[in-house]
Amino acid sequence: MAGNTRSSKKAGHPTGVAAARARKNRKITIFFIEIVIILAMLGILWLVMDRTEDAQGLLYTDTTQMDPVELKISEVVTQQAEEGGSMAGYLNIALFGIDAMSDNSSDLLKGYRSDSIMIASINQDTYEVKLVSVYRDTYLNLSNDTYSKCNSAYAKGGAQQAVSMLNANMDMDITNWVSVSYKALITSIDDLGGIYIDVDSAELEHINNYQISIAKALKMGENNYTPVTTTGYQKLNGLQASAYCRIRYTAGDDFKRAERQREVLQAMMDAAKKADVNTLLKFALGDSKDDKDNGVLSYIYTSLDSDTIANLLTNISKYNIVAEGGFPEQNLRTTGTIGSNGSCVIPLNLTENVVWLHQFLFGDDSYTPSSTVTSYSDKIRSDTSKYLN
Repeated sequence: MAGNTRSSKKAGHPTGVAAARARKNRKITIFFIEIVIILAMLGILWLVMDRTEDAQGLLYTDTTQMDPVELKISEVVTQQAEEGGSMAGYLNIALFGIDAMSDNSSDLLKGYRSDSIMIASINQDTYEVKLVSVYRDTYLNLSNDTYSKCNSAYAKGGAQQAVSMLNANMDMDITNWVSVSYKALITSIDDLGGIYIDVDSAELEHINNYQISIAKALKMGENNYTPVTTTGYQKLNGLQASAYCRIRYTAGDDFKRAERQREVLQAMMDAAKKADVNTLLKFALGDSKDDKDNGVLSYIYTSLDSDTIANLLTNISKYNIVAEGGFPEQNLRTTGTIGSNGSCVIPLNLTENVVWLHQFLFGDDSYTPSSTVTSYSDKIRSDTSKYLN
């Protein structure tokens, strides 16, 4: 692996019909908001990397000279990504949210699971963007012939292994990633001045317990938090909003938690749109007068260089999200407890899921998965079938 180096709502409370409309609009625009945040962050990264020698803690790994074999990109996929192939002209980026609870930026390198996994596929000719969420508990090959929940690949081998896991199981050609820690979320929200979230009674039951656990993990002190005492639409600080994101023991379980995370992202974008330049600079770089506030860039790890980011930003107004989905595909997955691995999302047939993925992302209606994917599919079926009968 290449060496790791430091690179050069509102005033009122909506009610009734207005609140229902706001919730509906939030669901409709959720994936648009996610990609806008990603692109906005890329813009900040580019400005900092282009204008300063030290991005104040930003971790960067150069993968441009890395052999595709190191990232588990097969020859079959390489041919598909070359001129004339169905994957030609696409830029695929892996996005990882890391469940790291510390101030140490090196935690982004390995040792923690990826709490969220997403593939952003950008057609560089049409500027169309498609997003696929990879369910973190999906039972897959971790790219080292070990089978487990796919989010453990990051813990074992960092971003490179997590990217290799995606490439090997899905016949992808991903070489770039952006990883952020949980600390980034807290820092970002506080630097934006807080965000507005509608907390219901079921969430109120858990949010303060999560605040305590997060504060303890970050060595803030178990009592160093502000309790949320009422339901309804209200302003949350970074710790409160982060606790809200972690709630999973309500109706909807982990799927509902993912929805909360996206809700927080939209609220952050709402706050960012209203922020002045100084606030946004603090958001990115921290407060130079406060040694403890290093800004969100201190909690980011990426393989994107300034040239790639600049190229993305050149046509930012042309990007258009045309589709979003989840892997494994809804009709090609199930759930079950797989021995010591616990509760997993199981691709009923990995080969068929990969066929679906390539049709979805690249419009390839006749894709034939590699022999690697076929062998993984057989192994997954063998491992899980006895638990599903």
